[in-house]
Amino acid sequence: MSAIEKASTFVGKTFSVWVLLFAALGYVAPELFVGFRAWIAPLLGIVMFGMGLTLSAADFRDVFRRPGDVAIGVVGHYLIMPGLAWLLAVGLRLPPDIAVGVILVGCCPSGTASNVMTFLAKGDVALGVSIASVSTLVAPLATPALVSLLAGTWMTIDTGSLFVDILQVVIVPIVLGLVAKALFRRQAEAGARALPLVSTVAIVAIIAIIVGLNRTGLLANGPLILAAVVLHNLLGFALGYLFARLFGMDLAKRKAVMMETGMQNSGLGAALASAHFSPLAAVPSVLFSVWHNLSGAALATWFARRDR
Repeated sequence: MSAIEKASTFVGKTFSVWVLLFAALGYVAPELFVGFRAWIAPLLGIVMFGMGLTLSAADFRDVFRRPGDVAIGVVGHYLIMPGLAWLLAVGLRLPPDIAVGVILVGCCPSGTASNVMTFLAKGDVALGVSIASVSTLVAPLATPALVSLLAGTWMTIDTGSLFVDILQVVIVPIVLGLVAKALFRRQAEAGARALPLVSTVAIVAIIAIIVGLNRTGLLANGPLILAAVVLHNLLGFALGYLFARLFGMDLAKRKAVMMETGMQNSGLGAALASAHFSPLAAVPSVLFSVWHNLSGAALATWFARRDR
């Protein structure tokens, strides 16, 4: 187990490198990955199961201890990122498939790496975990409703089907993880040490599969999608920080809200886009996954150095 823990720690610390490497591999050698398209949702389910194993009563206790702070973070997340996505889709005159993909990732809950970035930035980690947990639990209702509201201009959205899929690939695995932790606490705690390794393998596999499926679309639309993704993420960070400041939060809380706002569960966006829309609609989620880990790490490092 010690060797697995060491490998898990190493992979967790070098996550951005693996994301870039497998994105490039999916682009250069798509034939290695395109046959695994059906694995996207199960792989995301594994990541969410791991999230369930890491959650504890303390994470939810914090929600009731300071509900106002958590509400600010969750409302800010679902207000800022979907709104920015719609404005970018309209302002950049994105083609329908790309517009829907950008809006979809904007309507997803907080990203799985946001808590790590909050920790690195010396932010309020407990608040960040609570915001991420609540934003994920309300996703079956919030994400389909917002996608239907904002993306309906470009194409018909099956809200009910989105709701069911989010339950299957997010909520059910998280609940199973919580149950497994309650029933097999010792084994669950031991298994949780390998989670960074398992989650990284699952996420980079999803990225490689979708990049491989969309190599042609990336060639034609890559710069436009990347511009939308970079603007979406950076503006999300900035507005998340300002939103928290507007409500008088201290610096540590502002950092948590900023990270939880700007970083999305892009794996969920990719899975939903692949299942419900064209393959091209999944590309914004993939590029978001690559970019927000780089920008989040850089921003967290800057804040940490500034504090020192």
